[in-house]
Amino acid sequence: MAPDTVSQKNECAPLAVRWSGRLSLTPRILAVNVFALALLAGGFFYLDSYRTRIVDDRLDQSARELQLLAIGLQNAPADRQNALIAAYSRQTGDRVRRYGADGMLIADSFTMDAPRYRLRLPSEEEWQRHVARFLDKLVDRVVSADLPPDFEEPAVDRAAAWPEVTLARKTGHPQAVNRYAPDRTFMISAAVAGRDGTSLLATENARDITRTVRAERLRLGMVLAVAALASVLLSLFLARTIVQPLQRLARAAVRVRLGRAREVTVPRLPERRDEIGMLARALSDMSQALRQRIDATDAFAADVSHELKNPIASLRSALDALDRVDRPDLRAQLMAIAQDDVRRLDRLVTDIAEASRVDAELSRTRFEPIDLGLLIEKMVLAREARGVPRSVRLAFARPRKDIAVVLGEEQRLVRVLDNLIDNAVSFSPEGGLVRIIATVADDQVLVSVEDEGPGVPVSEREHVFRRFHSVRPEGEAFGKHSGLGLAIARSIVEGHQGRISIGDREDAQSGARFIVRLPMAVARDPGIVSE
Repeated sequence: MAPDTVSQKNECAPLAVRWSGRLSLTPRILAVNVFALALLAGGFFYLDSYRTRIVDDRLDQSARELQLLAIGLQNAPADRQNALIAAYSRQTGDRVRRYGADGMLIADSFTMDAPRYRLRLPSEEEWQRHVARFLDKLVDRVVSADLPPDFEEPAVDRAAAWPEVTLARKTGHPQAVNRYAPDRTFMISAAVAGRDGTSLLATENARDITRTVRAERLRLGMVLAVAALASVLLSLFLARTIVQPLQRLARAAVRVRLGRAREVTVPRLPERRDEIGMLARALSDMSQALRQRIDATDAFAADVSHELKNPIASLRSALDALDRVDRPDLRAQLMAIAQDDVRRLDRLVTDIAEASRVDAELSRTRFEPIDLGLLIEKMVLAREARGVPRSVRLAFARPRKDIAVVLGEEQRLVRVLDNLIDNAVSFSPEGGLVRIIATVADDQVLVSVEDEGPGVPVSEREHVFRRFHSVRPEGEAFGKHSGLGLAIARSIVEGHQGRISIGDREDAQSGARFIVRLPMAVARDPGIVSE
């Protein structure tokens, strides 16, 4: 392809986009349907060809019939020729004229019998015929039809006044011509030259052709009118069912964008089961999620402010008292308090930063197949190698390889399992047992962590997942935990389309049982989850 052609195509595409972008959906729907009707309107071109065929057939017919009359006149006695012309005129409705060898009129059927037709002037017609004639002109203008000349009776009726008679005498062949009468009906004129030098001219006012064409045009116009009305109504109905819901959704989205998310109720259109309904419900769910995210952010900011105030106030008090205390033991005690508050602040800031970026990082991370059985086994071996506090024992029932496979981000799942195991170890008694089980049920991977501690009261089982909410074992120093571990674990699990909950141990013994449910990965290839 030549460079100029490529450049031209690249320029045309933005123009088409800009053109369509200026129109709303309603006129575009109407334009598409009206374009289809324009193709139907092309039937008027068929109407012109239909009229031309009828006129051509009539011209041929008139020429053949007039030639038969000429043969009959040559074989008839002289006293019977005028009667034969009159009978032919009565039979066909034509006006037949006979010219002598000198071109003078020697016979006229209209003088022998009553005229078979009369040319009407436009001023003599009713208004309906004026409308019909106007439509005739309109169709001729639309299809650019070749219009025949106007029919006029000559001032002196001689053979030379009729071009078709002159041509028939010259060539010896029948001639036929079509003209327009004053009322735009067809005048079919045929001429035949006889062997004796005479010539015949037959003129017919073919109003039947005009009536036939107009009747066909009326039928076509009615079909076009009904199709146009149906197309417009269907287009408006289609626009109403598409454009108006989209406009409602767009207005709601604009209000949400302007910061009024709490005031806006995005229509869900429950009665719609098509793509518009799906879009409405998706936007409604998105706005609700946005509202929940805004509320969670506000609550998180308030909780962070509250949690940071306590160690900051304690640190400020210790530092203020440090300047007024001279005793070395008291100064050492205040310094220890200050250092403990600094460590607590550092822990809080670290956990707060971790909690705030969990959702963002999970939305950008590409999940990979992870065998949780193998992952937990490595974590348990690493913990046992480092040593577990208070001689707590870890027991893991490892499933078969490539069974407990999920799609996720390994480091985040490690963080969840670490938090759960740390929590279980911290609540376990001296020499207690922490059991970790990974199983598969109903297309889900279930990981449970059980301890032999006091358990979690039913009233607290939902609260422990809140930020900065912590229920710690008796005797543990205050401030050792930020209260964000389980909240971060829930955020990570939900970011993996899973759930985390707390229940009782299956053996009915005392202790807590944390259960993580994650959707099982569906392997598209047998080797996708292999080591």
